[in-house]
Amino acid sequence: MYKRLIFGLLPVGVMGLLFYFSSQPYEEQNLRPTMNLYLPLELLRPIVEPISFSYHGEPVSVATHGVDGLIEFFIRKGAHLTIYCLLMVTMFLALDVNTGWKRSIKLMTGFAVTVLYACFDEFHQSLTPNRTPYIGDVGLDSVGALVGIIILLLFHRRFR
Repeated sequence: MYKRLIFGLLPVGVMGLLFYFSSQPYEEQNLRPTMNLYLPLELLRPIVEPISFSYHGEPVSVATHGVDGLIEFFIRKGAHLTIYCLLMVTMFLALDVNTGWKRSIKLMTGFAVTVLYACFDEFHQSLTPNRTPYIGDVGLDSVGALVGIIILLLFHRRFR
């Protein structure tokens, strides 16, 4: 009984965490002041200076964002991948404990719910000051969910 409840609440907790972070304006999540205070960012300049690409139609590089901005960009996008991977895994575990469905159905349902939540999250960001929704982030979140599926399948293969 408690196991079913706890596993059922895991994805709800991850969704709550995502909702909380999406509710914060960018200024409250700005990592640059802390990075500049504690990290020797100029030592990283030679490593990150060659990195240059376009995201959401805007150039992303040291020239446009600075060393701190480029590193923050990668931290933020890495967080997208990680948290949606976690959402996928917890969603699968909740379905695994609370349903008798086939593994493939649990994986597909978990993936669908994760991607739908990513869509909701981007909409929610559109209502938050100084935050912009971007469909590309839903794609990134979906990749995180796919990584979660791969982890689950590898884990199942290893321990079955």
